[in-house]
Amino acid sequence: MHFRQFYLNCLAHASYFIASDREAIVVDPQRDVQQYLDEAERLQCRIRYVIETHLHADFVSGHRELAEKTGAEIVFGAAAGVEFPHVAAAEGDELRVGRVVLRALETPGHTPESLCWLVIDTEVSNEPQKVLTGDTLFIGDVGRPDLAGGRGLTPQQQAAMLYDSLHDKVLTLDGAVEVWPAHGAGSACGKNISKERSSTIGMQRRMNYALQPMPREAFVEMMTRDLARAPRYFPMDAEMNRRGARSLEDIEVRALSPAEVWKSGSVAAAVHMVLDVRDGAEYGAGHVPGSINIGLSGQYASWAGTLVSAQDEVIIVASDRARAEEAVMRLARVGLENVAGFLDGGIDAWRAAGLPLDMIPQIDVTELQSMDNVEVLDVRRRGEYEAGHVPHAMNVPLDTLPEHIAQLDPSKAIAVICASGYRSSTATSILQRHEFRTLYNVAGGTSAWVAAGFAVHR
Repeated sequence: MHFRQFYLNCLAHASYFIASDREAIVVDPQRDVQQYLDEAERLQCRIRYVIETHLHADFVSGHRELAEKTGAEIVFGAAAGVEFPHVAAAEGDELRVGRVVLRALETPGHTPESLCWLVIDTEVSNEPQKVLTGDTLFIGDVGRPDLAGGRGLTPQQQAAMLYDSLHDKVLTLDGAVEVWPAHGAGSACGKNISKERSSTIGMQRRMNYALQPMPREAFVEMMTRDLARAPRYFPMDAEMNRRGARSLEDIEVRALSPAEVWKSGSVAAAVHMVLDVRDGAEYGAGHVPGSINIGLSGQYASWAGTLVSAQDEVIIVASDRARAEEAVMRLARVGLENVAGFLDGGIDAWRAAGLPLDMIPQIDVTELQSMDNVEVLDVRRRGEYEAGHVPHAMNVPLDTLPEHIAQLDPSKAIAVICASGYRSSTATSILQRHEFRTLYNVAGGTSAWVAAGFAVHR
């Protein structure tokens, strides 16, 4: 058996390629499918099946494009209700490629149609050696019961289903069975996922907080308490996956001159969303007025999906064409396809055209510590803030900032801080877009503040 995990860091997403005797299965593919085609060519095998463990909400899958390019059959849980030809898998159904068998376990809870797949290499044994758990069981965590896909079920109902799926099916497997989930640390599909990308059933029984012995009622209460708000693009992506997304090849990117961007951009008419994907320091040194900054170096796709509407017509500003094209592709991974084009020549061309620039000063923590008459805005998540923050800093998490802007005073000087400077650069760009004029981005963030030995409140 050939077994390979493909891991996409920016979305903390794991997909799988399994092959035997020149036949293959791809499980939970990302939207850009070329790597699976390359793997099939390298191994000289045919992709026969494309499996989705459930209707993913945090990214758009490439299942339809991959099936169209290979002739593979798409496999979903019978309860998914997808709107295209597919194999509807139920408990105990088996798929075979060469000498490998994949056997379905119906494990509702994260979503009603969730499946786990037992992987059996019959050359080794007729017993399962691995289990692909999708978002049912993560390393160190389990799937949230409140995300898109419930279709009328409450989080409490789904959490109860998840408890039964885990205890009646997944945890009955042998302790040596390897666990391979669909997401890792940083994914919003769980609360506290480990950085490890695989484990065993035995290790998870011992170490996973959600699998410790407890009554169903206690599990339901624990899994539905203090849930962070799901990013707004999640329901959209789940429905795109239900319908099947179009090919990435159909999404074109067009070079726009500075004059075209100035004429139609967000500066005057608010027709377009100008999205600058450079790092915070470059953005702060000079950017298109009215643009927002979400850097490619961080969790770009998930933050774009959270802060940019699918109705916004986007213009990309990047350091070069390759980065602009990468930005467009990564937007498409979360279902944002409405891109008008990119600024040809980047900010250098904008400067050469003599068009106006806005700036945001970047300050370090020593400068912040010595500043008077400045309000500190911490845009980290609530748990991060409560674990330790700059004294007297107010907390408005970045994902909620647009709806809380009215609570902030645009006449005051505001220094924005996060963990490192990435999210705070995005926040300062949003505030500047809303006419806040005296803004500072704190480079290095709270991590640098703590490292400098300055006082921290909890």
